[in-house]
Amino acid sequence: MFANARMYSLNPAVSAAWRTLLEWVIARADVDATVIDYPAPQALATLWARTDMACAFMCGYPLARTKPQPLVLAAPVPSPARYAGRPVYCTDLVARADGGIATLADAWGKRMAFTTPDSMSGYQAPRRFFAPFGAARGGKLFAGTVGPLLTPRGVVDAVLAGEADLGPLDSYAHDLLRLHEPQLAARLTVIASTPLTPIPALVGAPGLDPAAAQRLTAALLEVQAAAELAPPRARLLLHGFARIPASAYHANMVAADQADRLGYVQLA
Repeated sequence: MFANARMYSLNPAVSAAWRTLLEWVIARADVDATVIDYPAPQALATLWARTDMACAFMCGYPLARTKPQPLVLAAPVPSPARYAGRPVYCTDLVARADGGIATLADAWGKRMAFTTPDSMSGYQAPRRFFAPFGAARGGKLFAGTVGPLLTPRGVVDAVLAGEADLGPLDSYAHDLLRLHEPQLAARLTVIASTPLTPIPALVGAPGLDPAAAQRLTAALLEVQAAAELAPPRARLLLHGFARIPASAYHANMVAADQADRLGYVQLA
């Protein structure tokens, strides 16, 4: 079996911290699994469909839509204050700090980046956020879209290169960028943020042995108090992990349906 943190492996330093943490969890849970690399542009949908998935981050939008549903083990609790000790996140809508876009009104008619349509933070959450504005403005907000860019890093690169004027950035990934690459992060400005929603969880394949799943969850819940994990927790801006029901991610489908009903069926 395998474990993977591709969704939040922002750069080599962050990836190494996740590897340390996940290897500890696997050993603590006494599960025969290996932490693997799975860099873009390899498709996350292919990773999530594997029957040997023991513990991997999965976006909440496909999680809610996948049948049979993967087993939700636990969700991260980021340490920055805006999350208030809860397993939540949002989408920061970012533009170049020197690009002349400071408000949403400045963004209309510009080029909007996205990761993939099956991403909550990189497409569906912004789509729901923009839906009322789209309805008020006759259904079209942007001159065009730029993507799929696959990852938060792809969005950052496109915005800073001038290939897109603004884009959606997973807020936890954004916080990690601010910590580990502050000079790069300083070149971005946040013009708005979507409401907080359940953060992507660590999941196992639907057929994962229930006893192994229970041990993995227990190990993840112990991460917060493990003294030996203090360094990777600090590098990952991670308070710990929390239990979260799979049903919590149904709200992502509700948000997408609401955007549809408002007539904003795609970022445009």
